[in-house]
Amino acid sequence: MSEDNDNDVYTKDGTVDYKGNPANKNETGTWRACPFILGNECSERLAYYGMSSNLVVYFKDILNQESATASKNNANWGGTCYITPLIGAFLADAYLGRYWTILCFSIIYVIGMTLLTLSASVPGLRPTCHEGNCNATNGQSAVFFVALYIIALGTGGIKPCVSSYGADQFDDADEVEKGYKSSFFNWFYFSINIGALVASSLIVWIQDNKSWGWGFGIPAVAMAIAAASFFLGTKLYRNQKPAGSPFTRMFQVIVSSIRKYNVEVPHDESLLYEIPDNESAIQGCRKLHHTNGLRFFDRAAVLGKSENMTESANPWKLCTVTQVEEFKAIVRLLPIWATGIIFATVYGQMSSYFVIQGQTMDAHMGNFEIPVASLSIFDTISVIFWVPVYDRIIVPIARKFTGRKNGLTQLQRMGIGLFISIFSMVSAATLEYIRLRMVYRHDYYKLEHVPMSIFWQVPQYFIIGCAEVFTFIGQLEFFYEQAPDAMRSMCSALSLLTVALGQYVSSLLITIVTKVTTRNGGPGWLPDNPNFGRLDYFFWMLTVLSVVNMIAFFLISQMYTYKVSVGTLR
Repeated sequence: MSEDNDNDVYTKDGTVDYKGNPANKNETGTWRACPFILGNECSERLAYYGMSSNLVVYFKDILNQESATASKNNANWGGTCYITPLIGAFLADAYLGRYWTILCFSIIYVIGMTLLTLSASVPGLRPTCHEGNCNATNGQSAVFFVALYIIALGTGGIKPCVSSYGADQFDDADEVEKGYKSSFFNWFYFSINIGALVASSLIVWIQDNKSWGWGFGIPAVAMAIAAASFFLGTKLYRNQKPAGSPFTRMFQVIVSSIRKYNVEVPHDESLLYEIPDNESAIQGCRKLHHTNGLRFFDRAAVLGKSENMTESANPWKLCTVTQVEEFKAIVRLLPIWATGIIFATVYGQMSSYFVIQGQTMDAHMGNFEIPVASLSIFDTISVIFWVPVYDRIIVPIARKFTGRKNGLTQLQRMGIGLFISIFSMVSAATLEYIRLRMVYRHDYYKLEHVPMSIFWQVPQYFIIGCAEVFTFIGQLEFFYEQAPDAMRSMCSALSLLTVALGQYVSSLLITIVTKVTTRNGGPGWLPDNPNFGRLDYFFWMLTVLSVVNMIAFFLISQMYTYKVSVGTLR
């Protein structure tokens, strides 16, 4: 076999098979490996949403917490679930690789789900309830929260790695395979929402009408299935080698640049330090082209009088162009990343104040009472509807106008999603205004359920689902594509961190609004009984924040410089 033909057999992006050998294109990766990864994600999301969709109700009804406290606890735990990915991402990129990180943290996840199930079903661990009134001891609450935060740790090793691991199955250096990546991210998000669909309908109904033990037990089984599904595909996967601590490499660039703060950067980029090999100095990573922005950090790659191109250098004194560009790529991502926080705050209302709003409305459909948290099913249905529409209709139409293979750039896609999300808050605020007028007009203040169908909430859920398809999937693809090869899990975790900060911003806004609006002794905007409050003002406030955030995103995206890789590894 000729050398050219031999090269065509193996991937050129540095991935290896489960034995550590160069990955064979004909035996590993692409869509043949994806069903196991998508199956893992679908089952894991069923477990996560099956447990979390109704969590604010569990806090209120079983742990007997007030609405504001339950909402803050829900937001804080949800935020933690999106901070722990920084731990999993660091381990994946630096030491374990994505495969072992996903597998090990899946086991932790299963342990947490099992403990959560026991805390809701075993006498002694389960809070005692009598005629709808429940009392939880400090010990019972502690066990429940320990289980929750074990789950938060477990999900931290899965969230940042699974989407990146799926995209790793397509060779970046092969134009045909690379073209499938955008489609993969669409179907990856589709599989998330299939799991969420089952969770927000069947699982929530079981929790509200059967028992919380079964309601948490089924998600625990789903998580065990997720781990098994992932393990079954082991021989088909392509694996990116871990490349050591990304934080160390970034600090090396900073230190080296500061040391040479008075050194002039040459205009000829060929005079900057780079090793001559095809592969960069960072294991398993392609070289990056030099870019002109953030030139202060180029000082780290300026050769000193006693240094030359042919010798290996101390990276604390001299860094390669690729290492500097890796750092610059992360810095450039940060302003785009920051604009995702307000969107995540809006998205987080589905599991907090959308639910609390729904609890004040008529949830009956004939003789059947719909669980309030099940309304999130319309967000899921929206995503399931819009993903194939985007992939099969919008992309081909946009391609004709833009000439781009993916139709829209990732930043354009994200911007459209930010614009759409504004109307979800407008819908929620308008509905609450109408509901409160009914309360005022008919003196329904003490009425538990206003005679207004909960299905009036459907538009706000459906709109935010549409926004997700544009913004969240755009973020997944953007942070993967613009990440350096050795930092893709970290950049996925960075993307997920916006959700965490969105939850914390939501919690902070609730605290500030409650404190300010109750200053004169009144019930404020967000009392325990929304009939006495002004939840519509809270939604309008989020609308204004969303508009300002969208404008900031459009300004920042105009200045963004895209990363450009050099060559292949084989």
